[in-house]
Amino acid sequence: MDNSQSKQMKVVYTVVERAPGKSYWVRIGVGFVNKDGSLNLKLDAVPTNGSLQVRDWEPPPENADKGGQPRARTPGASLELS
Repeated sequence: MDNSQSKQMKVVYTVVERAPGKSYWVRIGVGFVNKDGSLNLKLDAVPTNGSLQVRDWEPPPENADKGGQPRARTPGASLELS
């Protein structure tokens, strides 16, 4: 994927509250920017809290496995907010 395409691709998350002070970002889909600046979102899940976070896509880190996914420390791990 060239740099101009990667700037147009987005990642869709929902932030899930698990306990007081503990929030987790769960990836639930992708988005694409249209020529007119609007977004198309393709969701794999629907957030129960009704909230979406749309962020720019970033290439996987160097320690990614062959499938292009970052290696999780534990099965089912997600991004944690501090």
